[in-house]
Amino acid sequence: MTAPNWPPRVFTSSCRPGGSMSLRAEKALEQAKDLDGLLITPGPDLAYFTGLRPPVTERLTMLILRHGETPHLIVPRLEKPEGIDAETWQDGDDPYELVTRRLKQGRYAISDSAWAMHLLELQKPGLTYTSMTKALPMLRAVKDADEVELLAAAGAAADKTFEAVKELRFSGRAEKDVAADLARLLQEHGHEQVDFTIVASGPNGANPHHEAGDRVIENGDMVVLDFGGLKNGYGSDTTRTVHVGPPSDEEQEVHDFVRLAQQAAFEAVRPGVECQEVDRVARQVIVDAGYGEFFIHRTGHGIGLETHEPPYLVRGETRPLVPGMCFSIEPGIYLPGRFGVRIEDIVTVTPDGGRRLNNTERTIVTVF
Repeated sequence: MTAPNWPPRVFTSSCRPGGSMSLRAEKALEQAKDLDGLLITPGPDLAYFTGLRPPVTERLTMLILRHGETPHLIVPRLEKPEGIDAETWQDGDDPYELVTRRLKQGRYAISDSAWAMHLLELQKPGLTYTSMTKALPMLRAVKDADEVELLAAAGAAADKTFEAVKELRFSGRAEKDVAADLARLLQEHGHEQVDFTIVASGPNGANPHHEAGDRVIENGDMVVLDFGGLKNGYGSDTTRTVHVGPPSDEEQEVHDFVRLAQQAAFEAVRPGVECQEVDRVARQVIVDAGYGEFFIHRTGHGIGLETHEPPYLVRGETRPLVPGMCFSIEPGIYLPGRFGVRIEDIVTVTPDGGRRLNNTERTIVTVF
């Protein structure tokens, strides 16, 4: 039997079932005026509201938030954390009846991470559901000061990882071996979870989500390094493009255009600017350079308890930037069969502009 992975710190900065409603829960319900409540399951939403990170299993754990009521947590009896006021159930009971009895009737938003088997069992006459992202897309988008500093700490750890890895040998080694170095260094600098270590050398760099493989890195290769994970529950995500030996004039030029696009996008960040405007600014630099067709993804994504979450910096996203939003800015140019370049920082919106949470050099780095 797998022991539950409850952390020692619980309900310290958010809502406590049986106690007063937290500011986060109050704000969420205020945004959910057209709904009867919110159903929170294990994953980033439950961590956001409670600090709890229980195991995700077939046994139902759910936090119920309803207008005018105190939060109510339902957990399996064998997984109940000490000191937490919660309703428990044990094997052989029907946990779904406990939930639907409290819901009565109405329309509820449920966490995107909810398992289908749980949602299907909650289907009862008079009850309807919508996804949390659809109902409250900006639920976790605006970070408080503590969250921003946790993201800053994760970014600083990722920066230290890059400073260390660029001193290692690249030439003659397989991509997957450099990826293993990145994972090790992220953990050495405090990440409890490594989510991705992209090492894309030479022509593989033209694939933005290349998985590090057996290709041996050669002298003359451009190498895209994109890596990150979780430190103290909050994400890091940074990309730098290095070159094995001196770059050619063309490689230097392409890298310069990406760097200029990334800088222009950063300078466009300020409260009130639409998300799509940051994408437009970055894209225009690359279009004007003649490489527009080779910038094949959005400029950025939000980050927090998940690596990818709202807001998204993409054409058509008209939501304005708000102080406390945190997101990547990561334009790129990808030349099929040849090489790719991407530069990525995490940025937070401040009252008068933006603040980078990654601060390693953005000019092309020569490795050996």
